[in-house]
Amino acid sequence: MNDIPDRVPTPCPSCSPDLETVHEVLTTSEGGGTVTVRCSECAHVHKVQPEQEREVTLDVVVSQDGESFTANVTAPEDELIEVGDEFILETDEVLSTVRVTSVELTGHRRREEAPADEIETVWSREVDNVAVNVTIHPQDGSRDDSRGITVHVPGDYEFEVGTTESFGEDEFEIDAYVVRDDASGYHRDRYEMEGDTVLAKDAKRVYAYDEQTSAWSAW
Repeated sequence: MNDIPDRVPTPCPSCSPDLETVHEVLTTSEGGGTVTVRCSECAHVHKVQPEQEREVTLDVVVSQDGESFTANVTAPEDELIEVGDEFILETDEVLSTVRVTSVELTGHRRREEAPADEIETVWSREVDNVAVNVTIHPQDGSRDDSRGITVHVPGDYEFEVGTTESFGEDEFEIDAYVVRDDASGYHRDRYEMEGDTVLAKDAKRVYAYDEQTSAWSAW
């Protein structure tokens, strides 16, 4: 947050005390204090005190494998935080990428987006490694004997309609998938055309046909 750019706009006491001109940054003091700059108009060298960006501390609730924990992060007070944003959360216990699923203002008001200084709690979920629910139908298309499993994969693991997946003793061909509400870059909720792909962190549910069993028969 304290990185100083190579050039900054600031008034020059020599040639433009009332107007900002472009200045080249020459040196910075330790701790991010005063900055020595040179005016691009008259080459006058002087020191300035860069404006410090104000930050706020936010409570972040992270959902992870059916459980949740709370951590704290800092952000510029005017930064817009919205559903779908991803950021790296680093604490003494965990280092992971999380995605914003909701922002909560005072009075338990939920929003899709809000400036950081208006937010009381950020709700999120881990997306480095995710659990994806898969509904598997029998090959005969019957829904009565469908079953559900949960597969654990990296968040960037890709599922593709028409391809066969194997997880342990389960082998199935993907028929369709439903996208999560917090995912971006998708044009609809459900995809079922061969070749359609989804990242595991974006998949709400995957539908598939069992590749290991045939239609049930009494004989």
